[in-house]
Amino acid sequence: MHTHLITVAQLKALQGQPHLVFDVSADLMKPEAGLQMYGQEHIAGALHADLNHDLSESDPAYAVNGGRHPLPQREVLAQWLRSVGLNNDMQVVVYDRQGANYCGRLWWMIKWCGHGAVAVLDGGFQAWQQSGGAITRGIENPRPEGNFSLSPPLVNWRSTAEVAAQLGRPEQTLIDARAPARFRGETEPLDPVAGHIPGALNRPFALNLDDKGFFKSPHVLRQEFEQLLNGRDPASVVHHCGSGVSAVPNVLAMAIAGLGTSALYPGSWSEWCTTPGLACAKG
Repeated sequence: MHTHLITVAQLKALQGQPHLVFDVSADLMKPEAGLQMYGQEHIAGALHADLNHDLSESDPAYAVNGGRHPLPQREVLAQWLRSVGLNNDMQVVVYDRQGANYCGRLWWMIKWCGHGAVAVLDGGFQAWQQSGGAITRGIENPRPEGNFSLSPPLVNWRSTAEVAAQLGRPEQTLIDARAPARFRGETEPLDPVAGHIPGALNRPFALNLDDKGFFKSPHVLRQEFEQLLNGRDPASVVHHCGSGVSAVPNVLAMAIAGLGTSALYPGSWSEWCTTPGLACAKG
């Protein structure tokens, strides 16, 4: 069972075994781009998972949190996973073309549904392409409905109220995965307020990858996170970003580094900065 990363060679070895592959490529500035990229070319047999339609809840009445990409309820997500053919005994593989920025979302959500056998394709679509792996165009045919059922969550998350209640306390260490200029509040292309949650540390998600687009070694990742934490307890970490999506590569990287399963704040800056009465910092 692959639970964090899976290599191209390991994915090829799964042929003939029950598994599902999802292409979660996306572009925050162009909501339609994910499906277009998938239609142009994708790993043969892979299904498309849309960040906005499949992995976010558009109706606030049914969302479990706020922000730009609210999580759907676990039961809603489980029904979608069944509808695309997921069975309880299947290995799931997720990938994108954007440095695991978007596929990590589905990796985390499937863990949240209690399914442990889900892994991110290390190196993404580019690594598959370079290896000569089978690629196809168009939209894959629907699969028979699966038997997937919910189990206790394997990951955990924090609400805005929970994060605010622990602000400034040693029991909580916030790590913001956004680019440094957005963290400092020098620019803000997506949310109405620029800046960051007071006391947060900055760890842009792209730092988890090497110059070839693969995750750094567990040893290197551990060194980097321990340097960032500077004595803080890894168990206190709560990851966030703009809308709870690009924070997940940091969740994954800490797990790869052997630092445990740290929490996610899915509402992130987009929910924090629009919640009345909460302090916002710059610099």
